[in-house]
Amino acid sequence: MVPTAHFPGNIIFYLIFLGGLGVFSYLIYTRIRLLLFTQKEDRLSQIGERIKSILVFVFGQRRLLNEPFPGVIHLLIFYGFIAFSLGTITIIGEGWYPGFSLPFMDSPLGNIYLLVKDSFALLVIIAIVLAAYRRWIVRPARLEPSLDAALCLLFIFFLMVTDLSIVAGRIGLGTESSGLWTPAALTISQIIAGSGATEAGFRTLYQVGWWGHVLFLLSFLIYLPLSKHFHVITAIPNVFLRYLGPRGALTKLNLEDESAETFGVCKVEEFTWKQCFDFYTCTECGRCSDNCPAYRSDKPLHPKMMTVNLRHHLLDKAPFLLSKNSNTAVTDSGNGQEWNGAAMVGAVVGDDELWACTTCRNCEEQCPVFIEYVQRIVDMRRYLVLMESRFPAELTATFKNMENQSNPWGLGYTNRADWAEGLNIKLMPEVGEADILYYVGCAGSYDDRNKKVTLSLVNILKSLGIDFAILGIEEKCCGDAARRIGNEYLFQTLAQENIEVLKNYKFKKILTACPHCYNTLKNEYPQFGGNFQVVHHSEFLIDLLDKGMLKPARSFDMTITYHDSCYLGRYNDIYDAQRRILSAIPGVKLVEMERNKARSICCGAGGGRMWMEEHLGKRINVMRTEEALKVNPNTIGTACPYCLTMLEDGLKAKDMEEAVKTMDLAELLNNAL
Repeated sequence: MVPTAHFPGNIIFYLIFLGGLGVFSYLIYTRIRLLLFTQKEDRLSQIGERIKSILVFVFGQRRLLNEPFPGVIHLLIFYGFIAFSLGTITIIGEGWYPGFSLPFMDSPLGNIYLLVKDSFALLVIIAIVLAAYRRWIVRPARLEPSLDAALCLLFIFFLMVTDLSIVAGRIGLGTESSGLWTPAALTISQIIAGSGATEAGFRTLYQVGWWGHVLFLLSFLIYLPLSKHFHVITAIPNVFLRYLGPRGALTKLNLEDESAETFGVCKVEEFTWKQCFDFYTCTECGRCSDNCPAYRSDKPLHPKMMTVNLRHHLLDKAPFLLSKNSNTAVTDSGNGQEWNGAAMVGAVVGDDELWACTTCRNCEEQCPVFIEYVQRIVDMRRYLVLMESRFPAELTATFKNMENQSNPWGLGYTNRADWAEGLNIKLMPEVGEADILYYVGCAGSYDDRNKKVTLSLVNILKSLGIDFAILGIEEKCCGDAARRIGNEYLFQTLAQENIEVLKNYKFKKILTACPHCYNTLKNEYPQFGGNFQVVHHSEFLIDLLDKGMLKPARSFDMTITYHDSCYLGRYNDIYDAQRRILSAIPGVKLVEMERNKARSICCGAGGGRMWMEEHLGKRINVMRTEEALKVNPNTIGTACPYCLTMLEDGLKAKDMEEAVKTMDLAELLNNAL
């Protein structure tokens, strides 16, 4: 009965199967070989944590289920494929050996499997219809109704239909069980029988279903590496290989490498193999762009399309790369030929795209397959800054100010501790030791509005008799903005100078009110030997509240919405401390914005954007302010000096600065004591 039991069916099957598998294998081989021309990167540490990632994010579909409707659709298709796989193995096995059957199929377990597979075939068909309805009727902005998407849905649809046809045909021919364990296929068989189908009709149904299944399966396999649905193959390894280091740490450039011809990335083969593997894995779901503040404010940056364009560029350049004699050389000459295609930086990825990024990590937080964007963008920025000096003109002054005065404003470094005059605050250069080293940061030292936050925090520390000191004029900019803009040389200079100073003194913890300083000191200074215990003031203050050392007594009639800082939240998972602090203040009513915590929208200052003009699209800080005003607060709470500045500017732009105030947690708590 199996179509390959006799000649010529068996020969046709062998040719089709081996030919299809050969083409698929060749496509996979070329994709893997391309990665050999890229840069090395170790992604095989912490195996236990990687296995856990597979369980939670692949089999648990955690990120996909953050959006229930599309998440459930994908869940059904995903588990349908798993249930369907054993049946497909049986069909292929029959092609080679008529009568082939998996060992457990004649047991009760086999009956349960048949029921599961039959049920999922029907559920997947329903899911495909819903997915098509969503993409072509509902049409969310982030999903384009492409031919690629249509073909992939049709492949999956017909794989399920042909599977049901095979079983229904067997039931009609009496070679399958009564259909008790395959109710969907049984129903199809009964409908066909009721229409007067003969044995020949059921045989035709079976054979068409069998050959159709094999052809659709092999065609789909060949199509996968050529389409966005390559993630069917690459998603699981990409999740397994995800970055497990500190999310706030960018890679360290070896600026003393005398063999380096360039710094940063300007050619696709200068990315690491994992970065290029990300290009293969993108599902084009659009969650990255949907949550990108730059894209949402009509800037040129479109994270999804950046990844798609880089994938196309890599594949366009494949013949050139694969023609090289060496699998390790990274050069633009292959077999004596120069690459004459589009330049990656400037053409494939435009300058304005790169400078629009706020490095907020919302794209990475929402991506279901853990594609990494920020490092990639900073790599290209590094090339523009270090190799071509091609960056927004206003950054020239910013770099000069950091180099000469160690702060982005360019105010005198000797005035860094002026805010502390007359407050009897210990200076570390004078005392040499303290329990807490308060790293004030540039904003807290120089910006008049943020000096109020500094004074509030100092007042809390002094009221409790906490032993703390500041570095005074020995404190320098932490270098966060310089690194994210791409000036790695300037960042490393500042970092090494700060670390040298910090190592001169004894302290238990570094305390800072700036999430950017916090992230840099905690996650990036260890790359240069600066291993310190660093706490953000929100962590420090909630600890004081929990210990009963702080007891807010004054009550306020205040409705507060809290804005999550990207570098405190998505970078360092600090979300609850700030809300617990606000809830501890009598009379405070906390109301959440629609996008909060991990989905919070950036204020617009990150990634060095604080020091760049915003010429294109809408102002991100105004957009975030509008989101805050929707919940009718009289106060917007923050825990970041840059967020504070940006949101206050947003309120001014909306003529709401009198009705609504922006305040830091330290100010709010200090006022309540």
